[in-house]
Amino acid sequence: MARGELTRLTGNGNGNCNNDDCPNVYRTASGSFVVQGDVSDAFTAPAGEGLVEIPESVLREAFRALGW
Repeated sequence: MARGELTRLTGNGNGNCNNDDCPNVYRTASGSFVVQGDVSDAFTAPAGEGLVEIPESVLREAFRALGW
């Protein structure tokens, strides 16, 4: 899936991870979410999964975008 196929719910394109535009929350066409953020080592995720850490403010912005 390409980034262009996702609906960005947060951020203005400037981001705060240099040019990688993170952290951000995106919504897919099927209604699921993709989260972009700093890699976290809070615990070891199962094979095929990963952990990211994003600030509360980014989640709040995503909720506002969804009208939640």
